[in-house]
Amino acid sequence: QVQLVESGGGLVQPGGSLRLSCAASGSILSFNAMGWYRQAPGKQRELVARITSGGSINYADPVKGRFTISRDNAKNTLYLQMNALKLEDTAVYYCHARRERNSILTDEYWGQGTQVTVSS
Repeated sequence: QVQLVESGGGLVQPGGSLRLSCAASGSILSFNAMGWYRQAPGKQRELVARITSGGSINYADPVKGRFTISRDNAKNTLYLQMNALKLEDTAVYYCHARRERNSILTDEYWGQGTQVTVSS
C-alpha cells in the first residue's frame, strides 16, 4: 500500500510563498500521474496542478504563473512551489497519485492533506 505524506503547509501573508512536499513510500516512477488538489471550506475538491510520468504539466487557471509543480524521482517526492499567494488560495492541499492501464484508472492514492492559510 502506497502512502503519501504532505508537508510544508502553514500560515502566510498575501503575496508570500510556500513550498509543499509530498513524500511517497515507494517509487513515484510507478505512477502515471501525480498532482495537487485543494479543498476550501464549503467547496468541492479541485485540481491545482498535475504532472504525468512523461513530464506533461497542467495547471488550474487560478494558479497559472504563480504555482510550479515538480518532482524528484530519486527522492520519491512531489513538490508544489506556491508564490504570490492570495487569500483565495486558502485550503487544505492534497497530494494525489494514480496508476493506469490502457488509460483506465487502476489505483489511486491520496495524502492526508496539509493546511495552507493565507491571511494578513
